[in-house]
Order: sequence, then C-alpha cells, then structure tokens
Amino acid sequence: MRDIITTVEIWEEGDMFTSYCPELDIASCGRTADEAKKNLQEVITIQLEETVKLGTLDDLLREAGYTTENNLVRTNKKIVCFEEIRFPIPV
Repeated sequence: MRDIITTVEIWEEGDMFTSYCPELDIASCGRTADEAKKNLQEVITIQLEETVKLGTLDDLLREAGYTTENNLVRTNKKIVCFEEIRFPIPV
C-alpha cells in the first residue's frame, strides 16, 4: 500500500465550496469547506482505483510529476504562496 500527498485548494463560490487538486486536475464541491474536501478525497480515490483496474496508475502518477519513495507518492512541486493581486486590464 502506498500513500499519496496532494494539494487541495478550496474556495467559496456563492453558497457552495469548490475543492481542487491541481496535481491531478480533479475537482469537487460541497456545502461546506470540509464537505468539499471530503468529496474531493472520494473523487481522487475513485480515480486512483479506476486507473489501478486499467493498469495505468503509474502512468497517471508519472505524468502528474509524482515519484515514489518508501511507499510515499509525492511530487517535488511545493506551494510557496497564494495571494490575490490587482493590476489593470489593458484597454
């Protein structure tokens, strides 16, 4: 059994929350931030299970930039910052 480390981005859109895993390009949603995160974990699990069945899990992980070390699957990409910026739109 291997564990995978992913990133989850969560933002509020109206009365819903959207969750997104940029490494695997998978999204989900929920009525709360926690529900959106839980739903994202479920969708990722289903995606991983299906690629195992198809025999393409290692291809998916490699294409997403993941490597395995000591049964831990992770990417070498690290989030350094999230911030809002403001600048003019060219007219």
